[in-house]
Amino acid sequence: MSTRPSGPPLSPSGPPSRTTRRPPRPTSGTRARGPVALLLAALLMTLTACGGGGHKAAAGAASPSVPATASASVTAPATGAAADSSTSPVKLAKTKFVLNSSLAAGATYQWIYKPYKAGTFKKGAKGRTFALVKAGLAGGFTYNRLKAALHDAQGDKTLAKLVAPLTKSVDSLKALPAKLKKGESPDSTVNSFQDTINNVKSTAKKDGDNVTDKVPSLSQLKSGS
Repeated sequence: MSTRPSGPPLSPSGPPSRTTRRPPRPTSGTRARGPVALLLAALLMTLTACGGGGHKAAAGAASPSVPATASASVTAPATGAAADSSTSPVKLAKTKFVLNSSLAAGATYQWIYKPYKAGTFKKGAKGRTFALVKAGLAGGFTYNRLKAALHDAQGDKTLAKLVAPLTKSVDSLKALPAKLKKGESPDSTVNSFQDTINNVKSTAKKDGDNVTDKVPSLSQLKSGS
C-alpha cells in the first residue's frame, strides 16, 4: 500500500495560486523609448552647439576685424596724397598759360571779331545764322581756355600776381556765348571778348611772355577745349 506525501491537500483545479504577482514586463517599444529619447536630446544639444560655433566661425572668416591702427595707417597716405595734389604747383606754368591764352585769342579773332567786322552778324547778312553759331562756340571755347590760363598762372608766383586783376573780366564772359549765338547786342558782346583778350596779352608782356593768335581747329572748337 502506497503512502501519500505529507502536505496540504491539492486543489482539484491545479497547484495553489500565489498571493503576489510580478508587474507586467514592458514591451519592446516601451523598453526602447527611454534610451531613444535621451539619445535624441543629446543629439539636438550637440547640433545646436556645433551650429552656433559654425556660424561664428563663418562670420569671423567672412569679415575679419581690422585693428583701428591698421585702418588708420591705410587711410593716412591717401589723405596726404590728396592734400599734396591740391597744393602742388602747375608744371610748365608759363608755357601752358601762353598756349591757352593764344588759343583763346585765336578763337576770338577768327570766329568773333573777324565776322563782326565784316558785318556778318547784322540782320539779313548772308551766312549770318551759321556765323552766329560758330561765334557762340568760339565764345564758350575762349572762356574755357582763359579760365585754364588763369589756373596755369598760379604755378608761377609773379605771373599769378599779374593775372589776378583779370579774374573778374574773364568770369564776365561766361554768359556771353549764348548772346552771340542769338545775335543779341553783338557790339557790346564782341567788345567784351576783344577787350579781355587785349588785357591778357598786355599782362603777359609784363612777365616777358608773348601771347599770339593761335586759331584752334573746328574739333577743338566743338569740344570746348
